Amino acid sequence: MSVETTGAPRAFALPLRRKRLGAELPGWIAYALAAPSMILLCLLMLLPIAVMLVMSLTNYRFGDLSYAFIGVENYLDLADDRTFWRALSNTFVYVAIVVPGSVALGLALAVMTTGLRRGRKIYQMIFFLPVTATVVAMATVWKYLLHGTIGPFNLVLQSLGLPAIDFFSDPDLALTGLAIINIWSLAGFNMVLFAAGLTAIPSELYDAAEVDGLSEPLDRFFSVTLPLLGPTTLFVIVTSTITAFKVFDTVAVITRGGPRGSTDVLLYTTYLEGFSYFRMGSAAAMTVVFLAIIMVFALLQTWVLDKKVHY
Repeated sequence: MSVETTGAPRAFALPLRRKRLGAELPGWIAYALAAPSMILLCLLMLLPIAVMLVMSLTNYRFGDLSYAFIGVENYLDLADDRTFWRALSNTFVYVAIVVPGSVALGLALAVMTTGLRRGRKIYQMIFFLPVTATVVAMATVWKYLLHGTIGPFNLVLQSLGLPAIDFFSDPDLALTGLAIINIWSLAGFNMVLFAAGLTAIPSELYDAAEVDGLSEPLDRFFSVTLPLLGPTTLFVIVTSTITAFKVFDTVAVITRGGPRGSTDVLLYTTYLEGFSYFRMGSAAAMTVVFLAIIMVFALLQTWVLDKKVHY
């Protein structure tokens, strides 16, 4: 009895002592632990954005030591710039092609590969390979494949007696050709995201749907699979939209804005404005407009689609 009575206070003394010591720890320790991340966030993210906002209000030219604040004059000039509006229009058309195409193709690949009993990992790895390819190498290969004269795609068309299609020399087809390349490169990444969402859907729901009379796979897909993929679809649409808006590499490697400005996009026009014509103030204003457009699209998509998502 003496051992039990003397041991009980000791058993409770250590937790109470630890709790008392933890309560005495100063609150600044948490801020000190978070300080390195906050400093890096400010230096690498917030500070460049602030510098860009200030630069958009100046007439700074690349390499010039003097500049002056001109207010919103750069933004007013953009309103009258036909090249800017053409690039903005091309960017919206490009996004309107790439986002539905990459999301639909990624979902189709995920559904097909997830249902396989054998070779699922192999097929998923093959479809994911375009994501790992470097953009410059990928663009160079596609430029050769779709070349109007020596490209294998057109050689196949000619062998079938069909006319050749010169994607990157035709102003009406050049932007579509670039969109096809981006759909091909984005579909694998979207497939992985959709595949993760498909594995999280309980199989019991499919059994219950079949009992309720949904015996056809297409009926179960629209009644069970697609609604439960709502959060994943929302994420995929937002990320695909941002990626499509950021198109630059394929334009710079393949078309350089041609033919006749048909593939001028916002980021490539910003690059030319800043590093070819050295008008950094105007380029900064274009970048601010670009960031504002992406933020508005992301917020609208989240606000509209989130109401139809089943969590």
